Amino acid sequence: MTTAVNIFLKQGTITSNWQQHNTVQIVNDDLHICLKEGDKLPLRTIQKAARKIEKMGVAQAQLTGDNWAENEQWAFAMGFTCVGKLTNVGFTGDSNLVTRLTDKLVVYAWSRDLTNQTPAELYPTQLAQLAKDYIAALAPQAVTSELISGEDLVEQGWMGIYNVGKGSVHPPCLLVLDYNPTGDSDAEVAACLVGKGITFDSGGYSIKTSAGMFDMKCDMGGAAVVSGALALAIKQGLNKRVKLFLCCAENMISNNAYKLGDVITYKNGLTVEVANTDAEGRLVLADGLMAASETGATTIIDAATLTGAAVMATGGDYTALFSLEQEIAERAKVAANIECEPVWQLPLESWHQDNCPSNFADTANSRTLKGGGAGGASNAAGFLSRFVSQPEHWLHMDLASIYNASGNSLWAAGATCQGVATIARMIND
Repeated sequence: MTTAVNIFLKQGTITSNWQQHNTVQIVNDDLHICLKEGDKLPLRTIQKAARKIEKMGVAQAQLTGDNWAENEQWAFAMGFTCVGKLTNVGFTGDSNLVTRLTDKLVVYAWSRDLTNQTPAELYPTQLAQLAKDYIAALAPQAVTSELISGEDLVEQGWMGIYNVGKGSVHPPCLLVLDYNPTGDSDAEVAACLVGKGITFDSGGYSIKTSAGMFDMKCDMGGAAVVSGALALAIKQGLNKRVKLFLCCAENMISNNAYKLGDVITYKNGLTVEVANTDAEGRLVLADGLMAASETGATTIIDAATLTGAAVMATGGDYTALFSLEQEIAERAKVAANIECEPVWQLPLESWHQDNCPSNFADTANSRTLKGGGAGGASNAAGFLSRFVSQPEHWLHMDLASIYNASGNSLWAAGATCQGVATIARMIND
């Protein structure tokens, strides 16, 4: 068994050679994170200190002492955990706090591990199955599901998922999972979660560069985040009916792959010309948003690694938020602030729907410009808004901070799955 190293959070000088810039101090066999007496230690500083401690070769961290509040403990956990150590933090405090943080870390570890899996391990139906099994195990009596795959997608009219995924040997699929703790089959659906589940994105015929393709195993991160959010909400006592829609496909090149210039006719009658096969996420999410709208839910949240434009706008440090109504955006900001998950609202107006025109269809899925041209993230959100019957209930989360190709001062390499706790809080309120 690995021996845990005690980690204390302190203020004031610990060792005689202490310097202000050196926040991690070694005392005997323990580690101390500290600042000058009276200074407040920012969460970001704690997370950076945790990264330093992990890099020192500490395998298991045990938070110790009276100064660890909930947010400080979570900041440490996010900095310390990494591939191979996704749950290697022991929390401190009363039993309720320890249980709450442990449950949260376990769910994040599952979502992060799912996102980190290789494309060979994680294909569309496998992603759907793993999500279904994980959530169903938490509430066996309250969960039912349907998996629609391959040609059955065509029969039921889910043409976006089908066209994006038809070029792969692994069939595309739509998972519809119903969490209904009420026992009433007629109970209203309080919320719907829609996740982009592109298990690998080559870019299709609008092929990515090798460097751009290297990390595309993470393109199913939206599915991992919304699945984790539902799982966490269940662990926290969710007592409302929530439906989950995972839109899963591999975007590959083959003799059967969809092509530039193809026109897809959606279930709602809208026609979409394919201007860029690498703008596939919005094509699959369109199906999920229509399915969610059919439920009449008063909260619809989609999450996706949708655009490079959102990463450029936020620096990869924030989840980008989009909504046509400010009320749901403000709810997201409040939840994110409580959960210490940085978010930033980017522009979205109804006229963004018209920013990807087509001569041959109602709209195109992008523009034939690098990155979709100026305002690419807003234009993508505008495209999605066409498929939501009641836009005032809808929030789009472009997950710009979900994955790091290499480690930095705050995060280890791999998935962060930022957004899980924010969404869980929104559907639990």
